[in-house]
Amino acid sequence: MEPRNSTELIVIHCAATKASMDVDAATIKDWHVNGNGWRDIGYHKVIKRSGEVEDGRDIRDSGAHAAGYNHKSIGICLVGGMADDNSAENNFTDHQWIALLVLVKELKDQYPDADVIGHNEISEKKCPSFDVQEWKKDNL
Repeated sequence: MEPRNSTELIVIHCAATKASMDVDAATIKDWHVNGNGWRDIGYHKVIKRSGEVEDGRDIRDSGAHAAGYNHKSIGICLVGGMADDNSAENNFTDHQWIALLVLVKELKDQYPDADVIGHNEISEKKCPSFDVQEWKKDNL
């Protein structure tokens, strides 16, 4: 385990999976470990389509989800985010939105100075397939 020294960011991601794919943390861990050769799942939390929040990497550990920011961030992954044509799509369920809000509020209680951002704010990616700053205005 590589302990995270600070928590400046809570980074929201999507799994880049289609709405028909209900994967879980174990599946994503398999992709990361066996597909990428990483030592563990890259995210700290995974929110399934049902809204169930699953633990990924130990919350005290540095993640593997945002290059250049892993040492100071927590990664949350929403399952979904990809349309049938493989383009970015906000296809998250109502259960996921509720779970995301509850989880982010819990993490902000633990890490009050951490900023909540989308992966696309620190990377040239469409992930998480929605505007996190707009979501924050409406919800936090």
